[in-house]
Amino acid sequence: MQPKVVIIGGGFGGLYAAKALKRAPVDVTLIDRRNFHLFQPLLYQVATSGLSPGDIAAPLRSIVRNQRNTRVLLGEVVDIDVEASSVVLDDGERIPYDYLIVATGATHSYFGKDQWAAHAPGLKTIEDALAIRRRVLLAYETAERETDPDRIQAWLTFVVVGGGPTGVELAGALGEMANFTLRRDFRNINPATTRVLLVEMADRVLTAYPPRLSQAATESLQELGVTVRTGTRVVDIRQDAVVLQSGDTAEEIRTHMVLWAAGVQASPLGSILHERTGAELDRVGRVVVAPDCSVPGHPEIFVVGDLARFDHGLEQPLPGVAPVAMQQGSYVARLITRQLRGETLPPFRYHDKGSMATIGRAAAVAKIGPLQFSGLPAWLAWLFVHLMYLVGFANRLLVFIQWAWNYLTYRRHVRLIVGGGAVDTSEQR
Repeated sequence: MQPKVVIIGGGFGGLYAAKALKRAPVDVTLIDRRNFHLFQPLLYQVATSGLSPGDIAAPLRSIVRNQRNTRVLLGEVVDIDVEASSVVLDDGERIPYDYLIVATGATHSYFGKDQWAAHAPGLKTIEDALAIRRRVLLAYETAERETDPDRIQAWLTFVVVGGGPTGVELAGALGEMANFTLRRDFRNINPATTRVLLVEMADRVLTAYPPRLSQAATESLQELGVTVRTGTRVVDIRQDAVVLQSGDTAEEIRTHMVLWAAGVQASPLGSILHERTGAELDRVGRVVVAPDCSVPGHPEIFVVGDLARFDHGLEQPLPGVAPVAMQQGSYVARLITRQLRGETLPPFRYHDKGSMATIGRAAAVAKIGPLQFSGLPAWLAWLFVHLMYLVGFANRLLVFIQWAWNYLTYRRHVRLIVGGGAVDTSEQR
């Protein structure tokens, strides 16, 4: 009987591990609570009507259908029985393993203010993106029916919290929608008067990038009408307002639309691994892994991607980005294959191929090795890289066609309000 490899999570880390085990003499079980792989870096485009959910997702079974040694199970892992070498699903079923790869990622964190979640949604899932799209479009629809200028301005004020790549991309897309996509769609309101604020507690946006690129990103955002507020933190979020503090000065801003892109919290499976194996966790719940991405003391259990804290030989832990998860997943698959042959593999080493973020039309920043560039060249590089990383030829083709159409026409045609009717504004009147 061949060794059993169980992979929890069909994101970048889990999927790349499964694909790298295609020809290994093992039986692979890939478990996920969704039946699809999601290309998270483009979620913000679903949230801002640029793409449809199906453009950035692909069924897991379709992706691995030619891997005879791989099966996919739809289910949620709620426990890991280390003594019995099995994972426990929410319906009580147990799946045995000889090797376990945990790649369940992370979600957003409100830094202990979980009550803010109801008024400031984050962006990690398809459901999140569709909910944000609905709220953004309904804000314009509600403003169109208002007569009071103050209430109109409150509906047309969007606050994005967090100046990392997700926050910058969201703010830029909202600015594009207001200034280009929606400018002729309404009669009572002028979408160009939309106020978009990007709030960041640090002294600049995109702090993981060199200062020159941070400045370039800020200038591109400002050209789209986005107000960048650095050195500012959120102290309260309510249904109809957000309170910001800069130094000793607090300011209340009337708004019905706050989007959260300011923090992450590791998957609950990190805590389960801590309880079952004694693995150390960092302050956001990530599992501190060994140089080979295994859980210390348990060489048969590996953690990859956003759930893993890997800082061996590094000044800072590896960031929670897709390339890290991809490389770790592939590495662990190779390590398992080598171990089955009685061989070893050097410790994991991340090969940084660069980082980039898009701000809007023909505007992006990129750092690739010693090269730092922005504007149109960075935007074209961003387009190419994201197209190549999309899973499936059909997805690449659809996204390319949609991007080309959006670029030529300035339009975002996926402006569908789903999941409910009009907003109840009675509490705001």
